Amino acid sequence: MKRTVGLGVLAVISAVAVTASACSSPRPCAGVGVTSQVGVMFLQQGYTDLAGASYELCAGGKCVKDKLEQEDITQVSLRLPDDVGPDLGTVRFRVTPKGGGRPEIDASSEVKLTHQSDGCGGGAYSEGLAFTKEGGLTTKIPPSVTAAWRDHLRSLASPSESA
Repeated sequence: MKRTVGLGVLAVISAVAVTASACSSPRPCAGVGVTSQVGVMFLQQGYTDLAGASYELCAGGKCVKDKLEQEDITQVSLRLPDDVGPDLGTVRFRVTPKGGGRPEIDASSEVKLTHQSDGCGGGAYSEGLAFTKEGGLTTKIPPSVTAAWRDHLRSLASPSESA
């Protein structure tokens, strides 16, 4: 129950923030609500236990590193500078098992970013990718990844069994 209420409160706060932003006025409001970034949805299906494995996502000369939790699908993202343009170049995604010295996953893809408008005359460049064991790293999101992400979001919005 707590998760449902939390998501509802977050949605209301987001709606109020957009309504109260400069977008409702004649003043410029470039960049409201959009971020330059690249993200990867990663299906862990087909791999051994990746709990505690480290990941690294790199693009445009920047990297983000962190640890994975064991879950069906994981989303990782890398914020890019606001002045990034559409020609990003190579995105590299690596996953190294806990205690392992060699990456189990080391995939890269050439990526062109897509402009996302903020509805106020500004915006940012971003792109979403997916990684699956079968398909590698791609900007074409497979239906299996879309379905897994939808299930994940539903599980977050549903009351937990322990509540």
